[in-house]
Amino acid sequence: MEDKLNIFSFTGKYRILHLTWFAFFMSFVVWLGIGPMMPFIKEALALTDQQAKVLLILNVGLTIPARIVVGMLVDKLGPKIMFSSILVLGGLISIAFSWMQSYEQLALMRFFAGFIGAGFVVGIRMISEWFPAKQTGTAQGIYGGWGNFGSAGAMFTLPFVAASFGDVDGWRYAITIASLIAISYGVFYYFNVSNTPKGSTYFKPKKSGAMEVTSLGDLILYIMMNIPLYLALALLTWKLSPAKAGMISVETTWLVYLTLVAVFVLQLVKIWHVNAEIIKNPVPEQSRYHFKQVAILDWAYMATFGTELAVVSILAMFYVDWFELPKVTAALLAGVYPFINLFARPGGGWISDKIGRKLT
Repeated sequence: MEDKLNIFSFTGKYRILHLTWFAFFMSFVVWLGIGPMMPFIKEALALTDQQAKVLLILNVGLTIPARIVVGMLVDKLGPKIMFSSILVLGGLISIAFSWMQSYEQLALMRFFAGFIGAGFVVGIRMISEWFPAKQTGTAQGIYGGWGNFGSAGAMFTLPFVAASFGDVDGWRYAITIASLIAISYGVFYYFNVSNTPKGSTYFKPKKSGAMEVTSLGDLILYIMMNIPLYLALALLTWKLSPAKAGMISVETTWLVYLTLVAVFVLQLVKIWHVNAEIIKNPVPEQSRYHFKQVAILDWAYMATFGTELAVVSILAMFYVDWFELPKVTAALLAGVYPFINLFARPGGGWISDKIGRKLT
């Protein structure tokens, strides 16, 4: 087996790598393209600062639960159909968003568009199926870094397209064109990749709907780790309530709160159903894994990618509002921030392959 990655190859596993990172790239263009487009949207539709910020928040609201649901579906259906579906459906939703006329319609479509951010999860499984453990770090780094570069790609291209059509409807055409490319690529991706190398088996979990843990303590920790998800969605609901943005009524606010509680209870039932066996028949010590490792990675990812996501979303609008820069210039400067992904993530993956993930 080869020891070095040949990223200039376009055969075998390298073909899958390149096709998959570009799928991730396009998902980020469609998902985070709203960042550099927001100054155009805000001016064209005469949005207030609060309305613009709410749209940016809604853009990531559904991503939180979507990544969990999509992860389950990837385990069950495979990354091939899931990535294609995300690109096609996400592109259609993004086109719908670009041609909405009222603010309420824009907000609803942007909330639905949040699921596009779950595309990252799909590629992780695809790359791990095609690359051996000793190359996984570098391969995942290339996938993640070059795919993440889609946010910079959106900043470097969409504002020029919008400006070329004019400020009133230019943003609509820019988002539509990017979405059509994503849809086309989603179809292309489906017919040009496979879930595993020829002769390999795509393993599926015996139980679905929740993670399997291996001890009672880990079960409790797993339940606790689900709570922030629902708190985040409750916070988003509060942001939309009469107490803040006033986009939804008091009755709707409480209905959403009650729905979140009901879904959380159902999730607890599912978690118990999947893991009840460990109470009756404890897993042998040598077969256990420590769920705290998953929890630690969760928080590390929140601190790193969460920060990047927040900055990428607001940076172009920040430059326009605070420094009164032209919209295209602001987007170009904002694109410098995620540009480093092109090198940092592959580099981090390469280092982790060499010295281990913990130290990296």
